[in-house]
Amino acid sequence: MEIKEFSNELEELLKQINITTEKKNIEQFYKYMILLLEWNKKINLTAITEPKEVILKHFVDCGTILNLLNSNDKILDLGTGAGFPGLPLKILNNDLNITLVDSLNKRINFLDEVIKELQLNNIKTIHSRAEDLSRIKEYRENYDIIVSRAVASMPVLLEYTLPFLKIGGKCICMKGPNIEEELDKATKALKILGGELQNIEKITLPNSDIIRNIVIVRKVEKTPKQFPRKAGRPSKEPIE
Repeated sequence: MEIKEFSNELEELLKQINITTEKKNIEQFYKYMILLLEWNKKINLTAITEPKEVILKHFVDCGTILNLLNSNDKILDLGTGAGFPGLPLKILNNDLNITLVDSLNKRINFLDEVIKELQLNNIKTIHSRAEDLSRIKEYRENYDIIVSRAVASMPVLLEYTLPFLKIGGKCICMKGPNIEEELDKATKALKILGGELQNIEKITLPNSDIIRNIVIVRKVEKTPKQFPRKAGRPSKEPIE
């Protein structure tokens, strides 16, 4: 896809979710897509490789939570993978302070190259598992916002994310269409880990029938010191 067609497609879809962007941002998204597709031939970054689908299902999808963030928020993108949702959010609002965390170093290498090529500032990457990183003092209960897309089921995700949040902070979980059963199973985890369900926003991506649920959890109490449990246990033995 040439950049002119890319630009028209991306601008039109972003407009439908009330986001306007500049030429520089469009060029950054285009470079990002090219790098994503190039690196995807070497390492598994995404199953979505058709440019129009990359625009809608990655870039525009990530943009749906932009209005929930403030420029002075300290934001952690946990299990970022190929940079979603953190990198698109940073492109759309350069003032955001974002840390990208992933457990696979190959993905971190990719993200570092994207950040360099796009000349992004005030964004960093960390290679770590959530269970290990949140036990380090400088990261524990130190963030205003945690964002996460397609990382784990809600009980597991809450054990990964809530230890990073300050009291009063929020976890923004980007989920698919069927969320009710996950939320039912997450009731115990919410109570134990110090969280409270604040809101669920159901959206449909523009020009599609793709439904997303944005689940917002607020941190209301400190997370007990024994959480998260050691690496691997949250996913094998969820708090349910």
